[in-house]
Amino acid sequence: MLAERLKLCRIQRSVTQSKTARHLGIELRTYQRYESGERDPSASILAKMADFFGVSTDYLLGRETETGEQRYSS
Repeated sequence: MLAERLKLCRIQRSVTQSKTARHLGIELRTYQRYESGERDPSASILAKMADFFGVSTDYLLGRETETGEQRYSS
């Protein structure tokens, strides 16, 4: 879910992977691995991503829908 949300947020903001990586202070290849799902970010990078994209960490992790509603498992 994280990989899909990162790509969606980046495309909606019309920014490149390179610009996103620079803003986060990480290597381009590292960001590409986050967006492809090959790697998971640390909590501090996840928080920076949420701030950069203007969303919550729960949204990026798939714990909230686009409308901000909580999802609960049975």
